[in-house]
Amino acid sequence: MLARFWGTRGSIAAPGPGTTHFGGNTSCVELTTPSGAVLVLDCGTGARSLGNRLLACASGPISASILLTHTHWDHIQGFPFFAPLFKPDNHFKVYGPQGAHLSLRDVLAGQMEHHYFPVELDQLAARINYEDLCEGTYEVDGVRVRAQQMNHPSPTLGYRIEAEGRCICYLCDHEPYCERIWREGEARKMESIIEEGDRRHAQYMRGADVVIHEAQYTPQEYPSKRHWGHSTYVYVVELAVLAGVRRLFLTHHDPSHDDEFIAGVERKAQELARSLDSKLEVCCAYEGCEIRL
Repeated sequence: MLARFWGTRGSIAAPGPGTTHFGGNTSCVELTTPSGAVLVLDCGTGARSLGNRLLACASGPISASILLTHTHWDHIQGFPFFAPLFKPDNHFKVYGPQGAHLSLRDVLAGQMEHHYFPVELDQLAARINYEDLCEGTYEVDGVRVRAQQMNHPSPTLGYRIEAEGRCICYLCDHEPYCERIWREGEARKMESIIEEGDRRHAQYMRGADVVIHEAQYTPQEYPSKRHWGHSTYVYVVELAVLAGVRRLFLTHHDPSHDDEFIAGVERKAQELARSLDSKLEVCCAYEGCEIRL
C-alpha cells in the first residue's frame, strides 16, 4: 500500500509562511491499495489538490472510496471542492460514522446548502453512494477495514486497514479516556492501563506497520482543551510503543503551531520513544509525505 498526505492540519486551514513544510491544509490522506484502488481518508481542504491530481492523471473514469472519520468541518470542507465529483462518468462510495441525528448524506448536503455553497449535493454529476458505518469489519475495494469508535464529542471512527499482510491505522480524532494512562508502580503492560477505553485503543493499534494518529496538543496545552477530542504526542507515543507499532506519523497539527513548533514536537516525540527503549519510528506528517508499506 502507498499512503500520501494531502492535508495534515487540524481544526482550520492555516496557510502562510510559517506552515510551508508541514502544510496548512486540513486532514486528507490518499491510500492506494495493492489492486490499485484509491481510498481517501477524510476530505478536509487537502482533498482539493488530491482531486486535481486524480483528474490530471486519469486515463478514464475515476472511482474511489472516501472514508470519513467524522463530519466536523476540518474533515469535510474539501468535499465540495473535490473536482472529480463534478464529472458524470466517475463513481464514488462515501462512508462515515453512524450515530448523528442526520445521515451522512444529509450532513454533507447541509454544508452544500445554497446559503453556503453555489452547488447543492444533488447537482454533483458523479455517481455517489453513501453508507453510514457502525463499529465492525468491512471489505472496501478488496481490503479489510475494521472500524472502531474513537473518543470524540461527535460520532467518530478510526480505520484499521489490512491488505496482503500489511496494516495501517488511521486514527483521527481521539482523546484519552483518562488523563493518567498507567497505574502507579506497575510495569507498562496492557493490564496496567487505568481506563478500559485506552486499553482498547492500544489493542486496536497492536502490531500495525503504520499508525497515523492525531496529536494536536502538547501536554502543557491539553488541560485547557480537555473534552475537545484530541490527544497529546505523549499519550500517542506511549500507547504505540506498548502496541508494538513499527512507524508512527503524528498529524492534525494545531493551526497555531508553525513549522518550528511542530519540528520541536517531533523531536520530543522521538526522544520519548527512545527513552522507552523502543524501536518505534516517529515523525510528524507533512503535506507530500509518502508512506510505502
